[in-house]
Amino acid sequence: MPLVRTGELVSAAAEQRDGRGGVAAFNVITLEHPEAIAAGAERAGRPAILQISENAVKFHGGRPAAVAAATAAVARASAAPLSLHLDHVESAELLRAADGEGFSSVMFDASKLTYEANVAATAEAVAWGHARGIWIEAELGRVGGKDGEPPLGAHAPGVRTDPAEAVAYVSATGVDALAVAVGSSHAMTNRTAALDHELIGALRRAVAVPLVLHGSSGVPDDEIRRAVAAGMVKINVGTALNTAFTAAVRAHLEADPKTVDPRKYLAPAREAMTGTVAAFLKVIGG
Repeated sequence: MPLVRTGELVSAAAEQRDGRGGVAAFNVITLEHPEAIAAGAERAGRPAILQISENAVKFHGGRPAAVAAATAAVARASAAPLSLHLDHVESAELLRAADGEGFSSVMFDASKLTYEANVAATAEAVAWGHARGIWIEAELGRVGGKDGEPPLGAHAPGVRTDPAEAVAYVSATGVDALAVAVGSSHAMTNRTAALDHELIGALRRAVAVPLVLHGSSGVPDDEIRRAVAAGMVKINVGTALNTAFTAAVRAHLEADPKTVDPRKYLAPAREAMTGTVAAFLKVIGG
């Protein structure tokens, strides 16, 4: 089916006032990722967001066109409602490349900057995006574990998102959704994160835009369910797919170390990711 717009998927999830369902966003690296996400969404009977991060673009030579086109082609061939999202963009050049590559949304990440600089840069990104019909997500607080950064303690000063500051930030920037720091971390391979559900509720009451949970691979199922019930809407998953992918590849090569045809190990790796996607969708989608 045609690509769906990210804003439509997030708005539909946010309008479920019973708090029973959110919308999942999965990160894409290789072609097997969107294929697995599409298959998992079809298996679960749920929509999903396919995310390509700035780091994934760098992996593909710094040029987003090919990976975006391939991902969009997979999405259009799927029976599931899928959208294309450009994730964790720090480069102004890459932000502007979103226009014309099929992305209906961008997560503009100025969280490394001071609060004032974050507001200024994000407001500029929002103005640019809205002029082109592109939905903009931003981050306030610091969700640790990003590529190339040292880990951040979930309780470190200034890490968690302050509700009063979130109100001011959303008003000053005009963002369409806000990624908040509530106890999760990027790149976790064990599902042991404990979220601050009281803070999630306070943020939900404070701001009108949908809330986004980054680093959800490390969050147990019950914690995700509670987070969605408390007000989180867009739930990002990346590392869990890579964990499933790599485990399947490793298992195949250990069982048959003479394998040279990549299809022999990429097929089970893709299936492992498909199962992971479907499982997360059933938890996140209610």
